[in-house]
Amino acid sequence: PGDSELLTVKATKILQKIDVVIAPKTEKKEGSVALNIARPYLKDDVQICYQVFPMVKDFQNNSSPWEANKNEIVGFLSEGKNVAFLTLGDPMFYSTYIYVLRLLKKDGINIETIPGIPAYVAIASKYNRPIVEGDDILSVIPATANKENIKNALKASKSAVLMKVYHNFEEVRELLKESGMEENALMVSRLGLENEREIDIRSVNDVKLNYLSTILTRRK
Repeated sequence: PGDSELLTVKATKILQKIDVVIAPKTEKKEGSVALNIARPYLKDDVQICYQVFPMVKDFQNNSSPWEANKNEIVGFLSEGKNVAFLTLGDPMFYSTYIYVLRLLKKDGINIETIPGIPAYVAIASKYNRPIVEGDDILSVIPATANKENIKNALKASKSAVLMKVYHNFEEVRELLKESGMEENALMVSRLGLENEREIDIRSVNDVKLNYLSTILTRRK
C-alpha cells in the first residue's frame, strides 16, 4: 500500500540507519513508488541506488539483470555499507525481492527481511471488507495465471484476492461472473497513493488499469 504511515515501526527504524537504499523500477523511464513511500524515513545523506528489473515470467532464462543488480548490492556490502532493498507490500509476496534474496543467499550474505502489509490486507481494512471468517477458504490469485487455474481456484474458494488484474481484466471479470463472485467484488487501484480509485468492475469498460490494482471478492 502507498501510505507511508503503514510501514512497520521496525522498518522505519532500519530506514533511518541505512547507508544505501535500493529502489527497484520496472522501466528506466519510471520513478520508484517504493522509494516515494519510504522517503519520509530516510536520512538526508542516504545513497539512493535505482535498479531496473524487467517484468518477465521465465526468471531462469532471463536472470542476467538480477545477477547484475545483485553484484551491485554485494559491492556496497563489501565497502562496509548497510543496504536496504525496498519493496511494495510484503517482501515475500509476489516480489522482485524474492529473486534477489535467493541470489544473495547463494553468496552467503547475511540478510534480515522485514515483513510488510500486503495491499489486499490494507484494502480490506480501509474499506471495512472482511477477507475471511469462520471456515472460509481464501485463494490469492495472480491474474497472469492460466485461465483454467484461475477458474478452479475461484470455484474452490469462499473468498478470493486477485492481483495483477491490469494484465487481463476482461477475462478476470468474466471468470468472476461465471463463478458468482462478480457482484461482491471490490477493486481498488493505487491504494494510499495519489489518484486512488475504487472501481465497480461491473460497470467499467475499456479501462486501462494501473499496475497497482487489486480485487477482493467473496461468494454470497
